[in-house]
Amino acid sequence: MKIGIVKERRAHERRCAVSPDTVKKYIGLGAQVAIEAGAGLSAAITDDAFKAAGAEIVGDAGAALGGADLVLMVQRPLGPGEDGPDELSAIKRGAVLAAILNPYNNKEAIVDYASRGIDAMAMELIPRITRAQSMDVLSSQANLAGYRAVIDAAAEFGRAFPMMMTAAGTVAPARVLVMGAGVAGLQAIATARRLGAIVSATDVRPAAKEQVNSLGATFVAVEDDEFKQAETTAGYAKPMSAEYQAKQAALISETIKKQDVVITTALIPGRKAPELVSEAMVQSMKQGSIIVDLAVEQGGNCPLSELGKVVEKHGVKIIGHANVPSRIAVDSTTLYAKNLLNFVQLLIDKETKGLKVNWDDEIVKGVALTRDGQVIHPNFKS
Repeated sequence: MKIGIVKERRAHERRCAVSPDTVKKYIGLGAQVAIEAGAGLSAAITDDAFKAAGAEIVGDAGAALGGADLVLMVQRPLGPGEDGPDELSAIKRGAVLAAILNPYNNKEAIVDYASRGIDAMAMELIPRITRAQSMDVLSSQANLAGYRAVIDAAAEFGRAFPMMMTAAGTVAPARVLVMGAGVAGLQAIATARRLGAIVSATDVRPAAKEQVNSLGATFVAVEDDEFKQAETTAGYAKPMSAEYQAKQAALISETIKKQDVVITTALIPGRKAPELVSEAMVQSMKQGSIIVDLAVEQGGNCPLSELGKVVEKHGVKIIGHANVPSRIAVDSTTLYAKNLLNFVQLLIDKETKGLKVNWDDEIVKGVALTRDGQVIHPNFKS
């Protein structure tokens, strides 16, 4: 069995789909691993490190992908007419592709995978079940994004985060509000607390309150009957009614005026990011305040944020960095590569050392977009 790895070429992407450690594990499972030269450099992994782990370094994407039974990537492959080599056409019919494929925003690509006979697995659709926790790429990457959001905020903020008592006077601690207490939000809370900030957080899921309080932050939310029913069985936030959103917006509007830093993390799979910080709220914030919009790639939690930019509006800096996990590429590569390894182990027959996909496995059912030339995922069949 051949596993093919290429250099990631999509904008803002610095991660790699494998690490030297996971390459060793794949070879131990009986695979041959072909890696395009330079694939790991932006994540501080040299070709020599991959060679030492047992991989074959090849000259271009075509050589890495040609004949590969399993293709591992971070983001979806480039297709015909895109800026770079046609990676999609280099993948053979019958191969398995596992990557963050962003299917909700690239539905036409799903049809393309099917027409080419590629069995495509979208890693961001890993189900939220106990057995799949070690494969959950959304959680591993969001954890790092939450950390980096606070670091980026601190870098742009014109003051210190912790309280400091000096002979010249006392420096007041920064006040940080985290909006959305999922994986990214909870890590942002923990990081801001470590830096000495006074932290509060808001979320529409009732279960988040205890988690927020356990990290030493104050929970801010309208806790009515709708709030108590605001979580799906999978642990995601439900879309809230207009009435609830109005009440919550009024509470946040008053809270946000007192904040120095606001970090927004609210995302709903397959939907545009909800607006949490309106322009009026931005205008009410103190001069020199910071907003970090981690949802900017899905439309943003603030209408003033701009993808890939740090902009200043109404005296407030709004940070809209693209692909935040990639801004901490060494660790995000390590974690993503391990997520992939844990998933791929489900697909390999221990006796034959070849691919043997159990299409009835709950995890495989959750991620499989295409099989044998057909779109099979229930969310995308139509």
